[in-house]
Amino acid sequence: MKKIKELNLKGHLLTAISYLIPIVCGAGFLIAIGMAFGGTSQAQLIQGEFSIWDALATMGGAGLGLLPVVIATGISYSIAGKPGIAPGFIIGLTANAIGAGFIGGLLGGFLAGYLVLSTLKYVKVPKWAKGLMPTLIIPFLTSVIGGLMMVYVIGLPIAAFTSLLTNALDNLGSSSLLLFGGVIGLLSGVDYGGPINKTVFAFVLTMQAEGLNGPITALQLVNTATPIGFGLAYFIAKIFKKNIYTPVEVETLKSAVPMGVINIVEGVIPIVMNDIVRCLIATAVGGAVGGAVSMVLGADATVPFGGVLMIPTMSRPWAGVAALVVNILVTGLTLALIKKKVTQEDINKQSEIEETDINLDDIQIF
Repeated sequence: MKKIKELNLKGHLLTAISYLIPIVCGAGFLIAIGMAFGGTSQAQLIQGEFSIWDALATMGGAGLGLLPVVIATGISYSIAGKPGIAPGFIIGLTANAIGAGFIGGLLGGFLAGYLVLSTLKYVKVPKWAKGLMPTLIIPFLTSVIGGLMMVYVIGLPIAAFTSLLTNALDNLGSSSLLLFGGVIGLLSGVDYGGPINKTVFAFVLTMQAEGLNGPITALQLVNTATPIGFGLAYFIAKIFKKNIYTPVEVETLKSAVPMGVINIVEGVIPIVMNDIVRCLIATAVGGAVGGAVSMVLGADATVPFGGVLMIPTMSRPWAGVAALVVNILVTGLTLALIKKKVTQEDINKQSEIEETDINLDDIQIF
């Protein structure tokens, strides 16, 4: 277990995803705008036979089609640095060619990265050939070994699994969609952008690469709705003459809610830390309901980030709005009902903690 931890598999995956997201967002907006105005993503743009909207849709489609290559290159680069770029790129292309898709690209990235590290460690060359290591020997050896392994060993089973998964998700009935969306919404909400959320994100991103936009849309709508739901809880609680936030928490909400509108959920963490159990319950209930509504109604953003900016990219924008509204209402109402009333003693205690944190006596001037 210790050796597996030292490999830092998750860290390399998250690094690659951080490279991937801007490409997905840029390409997603391009294809969404192009298709919204009647364009189609084409295999080839023939001069004189396409409109600007066809061009935009094709640019976006080309970008999204290279996601397995991007994730493979990103992971390989994260593991092995600059020498990992070429084999990661080639093995990612191979995964695409054999139909192994995003999962193939993901595994291919790890394969490429560790092949490079092994080559650097175990392949010894004469002194005169050392200059050829970064430009010829490493790219060639790792690409040929990794590429052939992708083609003949791991590519076909992954392609079959990807096809099975995609078909299964495509054919889910309403009750299954309800359950699936609920699970995604619950898991993506409960750690406020933390490791669980990132793990679910990697999973739903895999499905988006296979053309299924619903799961990742459900996740991102939950991220968007949660901080707004916390803000709504303030007003609902006021209706019941109940004060559920301290003045410091109210100030936190003033920045957390706008951050939530553009899909940044971490702004509510200071509030959650003051009342973890009740905040988690409200987030989980709201997220599960919102995720289920999103999947059942078919919210399907082509851009997996941006909060409310995702809505115009959906084929059914009303479905995204409905999921958001339901999620916000349920989160806000649940939190307003279960959160304890803040007393003057709680406010004084928080003030004392703040004064302790910022003690002027600790400041030294040299």
